[in-house]
Amino acid sequence: MMRTATRLAVLAALALHGCTKPVTYDLVVAGGRVMDPATSTDAVRHLGIIGDSIAIVSAEPLAGRDTVDATGLVVAPGFIDLHAHGQTTGDMQVQARDGVTTALDMEAGASPVASWYQSMEGKAPLNFGASAGHRPARFGVFHPGVAIGHGSTNPGPIVALGPQPAGANQPATPEQIAQLEAVLTQGLAEGGLGLGFGINYSPGATREEIERLFAVAARHRVPAFVHTRAFGVAPIREVVEIAAKVGASLHVVHVNSSSLGDLPLSLALLDSARAAGMDVTTEAYPYTAGSTRLESAMFNPGWQANLQVDYGDIAWPLTGERLTATTFAKYRRQGGWVVIHMMKEENVERAIAHPGVMIASDGVPFINGTGHPRGAGTYARILGHYVRERQLLSLMDALAKMTILPARRLESFVPEMARRGRIAPGAFADLTMFDAATVRDRSTFMEPMLTSTGIPHVLVNGTFVVRNGELVESARPGRPVRSTLRTP
Repeated sequence: MMRTATRLAVLAALALHGCTKPVTYDLVVAGGRVMDPATSTDAVRHLGIIGDSIAIVSAEPLAGRDTVDATGLVVAPGFIDLHAHGQTTGDMQVQARDGVTTALDMEAGASPVASWYQSMEGKAPLNFGASAGHRPARFGVFHPGVAIGHGSTNPGPIVALGPQPAGANQPATPEQIAQLEAVLTQGLAEGGLGLGFGINYSPGATREEIERLFAVAARHRVPAFVHTRAFGVAPIREVVEIAAKVGASLHVVHVNSSSLGDLPLSLALLDSARAAGMDVTTEAYPYTAGSTRLESAMFNPGWQANLQVDYGDIAWPLTGERLTATTFAKYRRQGGWVVIHMMKEENVERAIAHPGVMIASDGVPFINGTGHPRGAGTYARILGHYVRERQLLSLMDALAKMTILPARRLESFVPEMARRGRIAPGAFADLTMFDAATVRDRSTFMEPMLTSTGIPHVLVNGTFVVRNGELVESARPGRPVRSTLRTP
């Protein structure tokens, strides 16, 4: 990285002194329609890349050791997913085909944070990162020595703990809350990207506990990324009130599924909080079904009223069957991912089109070829279905929701994000090139791993992870994205 920075500095110095000697770039992206929401650029341009960074955005052709012809393609900043639970190499390779260059898990997060980042080194096709996660931290406090892995992606030990484990369902003592404060603060010191909460998965967490931990986020000036306690506008109001009380920044995850039928009320609430001066953001994914683990506390007694669904609205992806009371009990004891058909398309559309609502996949890990199509098709679905076919929003607005808005959500406490999510000299060369006339998702609930089409080239830190429509199998250019802890 230092070598790249030095070369860029030399080029800048030559330019200042009027040197006209042609520069040969490592890679030239030639003749594409560059669309950069950060600057509202929408023009045919040529990009010169040196090492991991963009050196020049030029109206004139450039010379490069390698050149990719982007004629007829949109050249956009790489897509930044703030809600990617699928953090394996294979999961990231599927997302790369959907144009994602940075995949972060801000909701479930990780604990311990340092060991999670270490486990990812050298394995990542995409830039990666996670928040300091309340849910895994809580299990660590309540069940010392029981590691549940990254968020809920490896919850086998939870099943072994029996029904309704204390780490999810039991209120914390004052001493345990103090332990959680310490663990999450340490997670921030180790680079955790804010604090991640899945309160619906931890029903034992009282409002007092959440308030104490939101205060940790406030003290260190990082956001709380929150899956609310239940579904509808009331639990969203709860976290807005807590954030306002302690002065914390707040990001409400998947407002479409968190709100269900209350979506218009939820959007109005978040807009009014922002208008009152709060730092509040949200996101949505473009599907009418959610997905989670059946053994989680979300399916504790009362789940039908909470989720506003019944057995037949839940699918078991391994077989495709819709559940009954009998199979629900069987699979809940066993543990595994389910798909929950719970939303109306009109509310999904309303969330996607709403100003300022970011796009994030909430993609779950692909296991034995099963999962949820959002992990493979979220971004192409926005571009193909909602922009081109439904014309719910402009292409530039859609790209902003995928690039500069998530970058700006993080850059105040993650300095490197000021170099991602945009196309400009000095920015990291994270680029997604797609055909606006043909890009589309192919993943379905029956075949969730079908990769998107119409995205022939994807660069991460100047390295191709997708080229000429084919995955570069060996590419591992992804880098850790970490916060810089700021003390009070």
